[in-house]
Amino acid sequence: MDAFRAANRANWDDRAALHATDKTGMYGIAAVLAGRSCLHPVDRAGIGDVTGLRVAHLQCHIGLDTLSLAHLGASPVGLDFSPNAVAAARDFASRAGRPDVSFVEADVYAARQALSGDFDLVYVTWGAINWLPDIGRWAAVAASLLRPGGRLFLAETHPSALVLDEVDGRIEARFSWRTAADAPIATDDETSYTGDPRPIANTRNYEWIHPLSVILGGVLDAGLRLVRFQEHETLPYRLYPSMVPADRDEDGRVITYRLPDGAVRFPLSFSLTAEKPA
Repeated sequence: MDAFRAANRANWDDRAALHATDKTGMYGIAAVLAGRSCLHPVDRAGIGDVTGLRVAHLQCHIGLDTLSLAHLGASPVGLDFSPNAVAAARDFASRAGRPDVSFVEADVYAARQALSGDFDLVYVTWGAINWLPDIGRWAAVAASLLRPGGRLFLAETHPSALVLDEVDGRIEARFSWRTAADAPIATDDETSYTGDPRPIANTRNYEWIHPLSVILGGVLDAGLRLVRFQEHETLPYRLYPSMVPADRDEDGRVITYRLPDGAVRFPLSFSLTAEKPA
């Protein structure tokens, strides 16, 4: 593992330890342990009925979406490179009474070697591909996991939103629209995005912005057929401080955010479904 990925894994080990206790309620742990789904509206609409499907959930973090897929009738396996995240996911599976849901510790680029068999659905969502330097390689791995006729579902922050930042109440361009593999964006966040005030020890992390052309091109070059592509005005986290709640779950927990009334609209996220030819 190179220095960038090693730093990111240390950072995510720290985040996982905080997220597993979820003091801010962002992850909806109690709902998932009670047998409910915490998937966001974009995800639910994008994947449709998953009953009986064998699902590979890549970069699953602490496994709550993986368990949500199981609650919806799928047979999922989660994969993540963080030992702390995988340990938390396994603990949640045990507490939720789901011994049928397994988790594997492995780098996403090694998913084909780490996971056995073929899958009906490869599921990747929210804050996953921005940690990866090579989208073409990622797409090839995802395609290799699918059976003929199987689908890849990806939901992510829109790259046009990632180039922007909010400074003194103004949203303006800050980052280049594409990031070179050997020159990632380096940041040092002392706390996590959930709003939990507890500090992170390993603050340094590295990210890449991938243009839509690179993402779509990688999926097509991997031999998949694009079935659906959509852009959305919501995100499951507050990318900019001025964003406001858009949707809440039955417990009143905020599950998506949008730009405030009066703001100029632009896409905050996108989702796609691609199919492996039969």
